[in-house]
Amino acid sequence: MPDDSPRAPVPAPLISRAALERVLARAAELQASEADPSEAMLTDDQLVEVGKEVGIAPEHLRQALAEERSRVVVPEEHGRIARVFGPALVHASRTVRGNPEGVFNALDAWMQREESLQVKRRFPDRIVWEPRAGFVSDIRRAFNVGGRGYHLSRAFEIAATAFAVDADRVLVRLEANLQNVRAQRLATGGATMGTGVVATAVLLTLGFFAPVAVIPTAVGLAGGYMTARSHAPVVARAQIALEQVLDRLERGELPRATFFDAIGMPPRIM
Repeated sequence: MPDDSPRAPVPAPLISRAALERVLARAAELQASEADPSEAMLTDDQLVEVGKEVGIAPEHLRQALAEERSRVVVPEEHGRIARVFGPALVHASRTVRGNPEGVFNALDAWMQREESLQVKRRFPDRIVWEPRAGFVSDIRRAFNVGGRGYHLSRAFEIAATAFAVDADRVLVRLEANLQNVRAQRLATGGATMGTGVVATAVLLTLGFFAPVAVIPTAVGLAGGYMTARSHAPVVARAQIALEQVLDRLERGELPRATFFDAIGMPPRIM
């Protein structure tokens, strides 16, 4: 005899948070592939409304949007050189109180007065600095005037981007390009190794005992490797320097721009 009693409904399968994010991302890809390119563009407000529909808080969405806009596309290093000797680019980011214009003015004043840098290029949402040339700047860095180390002035260039998260907050990203430093350390290390090998070849040609003749090669290889590896501490110090600038910016301790900063005149050494 058939069982006509009502059956309990089968509970719907639960979706984890990670799965939800993947489903939403994939659904957005599918919709974007079918939609007209002009219709796939959204304004900030429209994006916030979409986020509300899926339960994402507006402040989190605006933060993510600012991070996306401040992101600079740089090829990520995966080679052996980056792993062994250190990366060529370091960066740090922070969300601080203020507006982009005020943040840029404070950063520019600090970089020029305290890090011995000068503006290389300036855009509405980005500033790029380079080491300031000149006798006074060289003396400041050589004698470490102020005891700051001038770790950022060793970089090929320093860059800052700033995007407003909302009316009161700004996302700041600082970058230091140390490609010149790494290239110099690698070249010096390679030259040291080559010198050791050449010295060994000369000693062997002159008839020196082999165990004695290979000493220059061993010394050159060890010295060259240590010279090349000395780039890693430079990277670490530059990373700390960027974080310290953001710390001061967050606490409002950076100096304001002055007339001398605006005309590019270096500060006086007291």
